[in-house]
Amino acid sequence: MLPQQLVQPPQTTYASVKEALRAGMRDYNSGDKVSAVRAFDYAAGQGAPLALWKAARMYADGDGVGRNEVKAFQYFSRLADDCADESPDSPRAGLVANAFTSLGIYYLDGIKGTSIKPNPPRAVEMFSYAASYFGDPSAQFNLARLYLDGHGLARDPRQAARWLNLAAEKGHSRAQALLGQLLVNGEGVPMQRARGLMWLDLALQSADARSQAWVKSLHEEAFGGASETDRRTASALSEQYQARRR
Repeated sequence: MLPQQLVQPPQTTYASVKEALRAGMRDYNSGDKVSAVRAFDYAAGQGAPLALWKAARMYADGDGVGRNEVKAFQYFSRLADDCADESPDSPRAGLVANAFTSLGIYYLDGIKGTSIKPNPPRAVEMFSYAASYFGDPSAQFNLARLYLDGHGLARDPRQAARWLNLAAEKGHSRAQALLGQLLVNGEGVPMQRARGLMWLDLALQSADARSQAWVKSLHEEAFGGASETDRRTASALSEQYQARRR
């Protein structure tokens, strides 16, 4: 899976991988992210799954270090290769699922100026594995988007709605919003206005800053054209959903 040799750890050494992980977490939590990534790099070079994920996320997000998507890709790839068979019930399952999902995003667009080129079919493989084996809601959402766009596979709104529903039931706000839009408009699926309004309302309540404006726009459009009956039914369905999750 790796496009080139995994980056080598820096010269800093630790008595053990466990010590490096402890140092990395301590430094990260204290705000010394330069020292933290140095420790994570060392432990990642020894194949420690948590260190691979932490370092990958720091490089991917530019979290206290210079953003380096190639390093992030390499570490995510190593983690996915080494831990693909991790039990879905394992404490590390979420890290591995996130690695597959992150790789899917990189394969969608590629990394400009590198050997990592856009490869939508490979992105589908990454999302599909994380969505089905690990049940990861972010992977389910991304896979649904590909089914809606017909990107990397044949367009299939019904399959998209299926994956969106799985992610929405787990509280994924963007999946809830997109599923709500499909159901309100009957786009490729049977129209269920009240249920669609329910998902849009739930999405608006939990949307993060990145997606707040988009979700609010969908919500206002759908509720603006809804009947009072559909609104009341949506409110009742929303209360039932929230009661199930308490």
